[in-house]
Amino acid sequence: MTAVAELKYKPFRRYPALFTANFEESWLHKDFMIISQVFAKESSVKNFRDAVPDDLLHKEMDGVYSFNVFNDTFLRMLNEEINHFYEVSEVEGIPVRRPNSMNNYGLILNEIGMKPMITAFQQTYLWPLSRHLFPAQASQFDDHHSFIVRYRAGEDLGLDMHTDDSDVTFNVCLGEQFTGATLSFCGMFGAPNHRKHTHTYHHKVGRAILHLGNRRHGADDIESGRRCNLIIWNHNYEYRARGVNSWDRDSHYEREDGSPTLVCLSYTHDRDYEAYKELPEAAKRHVRKPWCPPPGYEYEGYFDEKH
Repeated sequence: MTAVAELKYKPFRRYPALFTANFEESWLHKDFMIISQVFAKESSVKNFRDAVPDDLLHKEMDGVYSFNVFNDTFLRMLNEEINHFYEVSEVEGIPVRRPNSMNNYGLILNEIGMKPMITAFQQTYLWPLSRHLFPAQASQFDDHHSFIVRYRAGEDLGLDMHTDDSDVTFNVCLGEQFTGATLSFCGMFGAPNHRKHTHTYHHKVGRAILHLGNRRHGADDIESGRRCNLIIWNHNYEYRARGVNSWDRDSHYEREDGSPTLVCLSYTHDRDYEAYKELPEAAKRHVRKPWCPPPGYEYEGYFDEKH
């Protein structure tokens, strides 16, 4: 699939620079230029709070950070290239795979030839920052799964609560104009507060959010307009080899400390979803295999409710 889509689209590329093994520094937002200088590969930052003001690198909550990353030039180029690909793919019959197992609309950028450019961004700019914020999970970045997600009326409105197949997730809003479509965060996978709401983030065009992949989160429904985001799932094979991020439901789960926050419920994963909410119509049409919380890890009072 990768070779087919990339080869078929190659003659139609609008911005060849997006398909090289280079990420131009001139594409960065001025704020991120300052951040990247502080966290350069050779630098050792003991206390980044002293080096980077909060208005440049904002701590949304423990383990979740936001910052301006791309400037208008790069945003325009990438958006135009993506929209151009959608148009060409329909005419030329270029295969387009779903970006992941949950989003129905979007595009895997690695499969149309942009992986070298994104790898350059990852290694030159994203990894030096990530390794300071998440020393264990981002001790190295070996690979990535990079894709576009799209939300609008008639397509995906939002995304059910989930964790990512990612050690560190980078998520930047590319546009366009929209209302709603916030991002809700809950607890870390397997923690007692796994399904407790901790923060709601409001997307801004050109601004990224960085968090660990095993934090439960979900995209709240869009109310109007269209929202497109670039997401990079960063993979650290050495970290994964240690088994500390394996999402093993038996060895990495603690008993829940209470009933879940409603916004943190997942109709895909949660056994008790229907005790609190009615299943969405789309979920009713599929065979569900909910598992959360695992047997033996239910919160006190779980069996007193309608399960």
